[in-house]
Amino acid sequence: MKKILLTSMLLSPALVFANSATQLEGSFKVGPAIILICILVLFVLVGIVFRAKDTADFYAAGRGISRVGSGMAIASNWMSAASFLGMAALMYGYGYHGLAYVIGWTGGYVLLLILMAGQIRKYGKYTAADFIGDRYYSQSLRVVGAIVAIFISIAYCVGQFGGIGLMFKWILGIDYAWAVIIGGSVVLTYTLISGMLGVTKNMQIQYIIIIISFLIPLFILTYKFDYFWILPQIGYGALVSDIVTGIPVPEIQNMVNSFGHDFAISPSPEYAMPWDPASGQTFFQFMAIAFSLMIGTAGLPHVIQRFYVVPKSSDARWSVVWGLFFICLLYWSSPVYSAMGEILSTNKEVGKLAKDAIVVYTAQLGNVNPLIVGLLAAGGVSAAFSTVSGLLVAGASAFSHDIYVKVLRPESTPKQQLAMARYGTVLMAIIVSLIALLDLALIGQLVAIAFSLAGCTIFPLFLLGIWWSGSNRAGAKAGLIVGGTVSLIALVYFIAAKQGIMLPAHEFISYWLGAWYFAWIGAPLAIIFNIIVSKMTKETPIEIKKFLVEQVHS
Repeated sequence: MKKILLTSMLLSPALVFANSATQLEGSFKVGPAIILICILVLFVLVGIVFRAKDTADFYAAGRGISRVGSGMAIASNWMSAASFLGMAALMYGYGYHGLAYVIGWTGGYVLLLILMAGQIRKYGKYTAADFIGDRYYSQSLRVVGAIVAIFISIAYCVGQFGGIGLMFKWILGIDYAWAVIIGGSVVLTYTLISGMLGVTKNMQIQYIIIIISFLIPLFILTYKFDYFWILPQIGYGALVSDIVTGIPVPEIQNMVNSFGHDFAISPSPEYAMPWDPASGQTFFQFMAIAFSLMIGTAGLPHVIQRFYVVPKSSDARWSVVWGLFFICLLYWSSPVYSAMGEILSTNKEVGKLAKDAIVVYTAQLGNVNPLIVGLLAAGGVSAAFSTVSGLLVAGASAFSHDIYVKVLRPESTPKQQLAMARYGTVLMAIIVSLIALLDLALIGQLVAIAFSLAGCTIFPLFLLGIWWSGSNRAGAKAGLIVGGTVSLIALVYFIAAKQGIMLPAHEFISYWLGAWYFAWIGAPLAIIFNIIVSKMTKETPIEIKKFLVEQVHS
């Protein structure tokens, strides 16, 4: 009873301004705006203090980042808008099926830890395309690898810019298009100043902001609605059980959302049922998404590039371990927002909320203090910023280091290289902003496209390039062509459908080569063709085989 009275006291003043606190769109919010501006100023100041002074700083942070610091940066870089906002959105929209994204994204880092982290650092290159060009002794593969890395970075960035746009729109009460443009301009500014060194330092700060802003509302929400608040992730089990079995209208009418609706829900067993027909998803799609995201993680250029910022290969492996620990703090918590949002938005007057903003909307509907909700929204911006900055640097590195320096102008000075990296960053940001304005899909789904593309193209080249010395230039080209063809088919059908154009065999292709998971077949085919063609053509040069044995696997 004491707890109920305390809950009532906490809720009562909030109900007075319920309407203003739950204006989900279109209103300027002073407190959250101040928090956001302070955080953005902090990011820019850190970028200035740790700005890139040369190409080593811009590409690889001078290779002086500690294990824990690199782990925090990996977690921050990884916990993008797709993790902070998109994961809860997917589980809110698809229930159990959304867990495929959690499994895939987390499992991918385990795959990286076991197969690649130490070996990538031992190989000693700056970028993914640099590794591909050197390992497969081909300038043309270097250029293609750089172009693929740029496409992947752009695809990944689109979802992040969408998340930035949503949060800026919510906080500032401005149009989505202007929110994307303003948010993108800020992240572009400090990325240009910082390079990888300043970006990595910022990522460590961003991780702290992300995790604190994400966890505090969970403790408040689970306490208010009588779940195990000491560890909300455990209380989540009871929350899901209540969704499945239903919650009757309570006898004490103070357990309400910010609109005054009773904390009640009709039984919704499909929310927690594996591959329930009501979700419109199948067992195949669940497994294909998990697999594609897993191998895609191990092929993302901006993730691979993180292993170059530490001094030694052992540091690279430990940074992944620390990164997994920091990532799991958020991944373990994200489902709570989706389940709590499911109950709080069950009343017909609220209706289904915009999925990509469910984290913020859940906190609002739970009557969490507006300033804490503002911090939560700022955390979403931090999550998007941390990933965008890493992606922009990875894409710019591919353009400047792998195409301009290694192919077009090898005699260029470091100053010219840095200038080209910055020009590439600006160009990428403009392209990403234009695509983000189209609002093509959910944040998590847009990001999944980048994963499948990486899984079909870069992952096979790294996997075989590191672990099989027999993989040669001809095999790499064959695998890249096959993986690229599968990717192209899937993306053409996806884009055409979005434009209202139904191509032949649309239903068949859309199901078996869905935009979120086409790597389930593209990656194995790329690996198989790489092996077959390598066996049929001239062997890998002996000096490369020797380097792999003595340096990479020593």
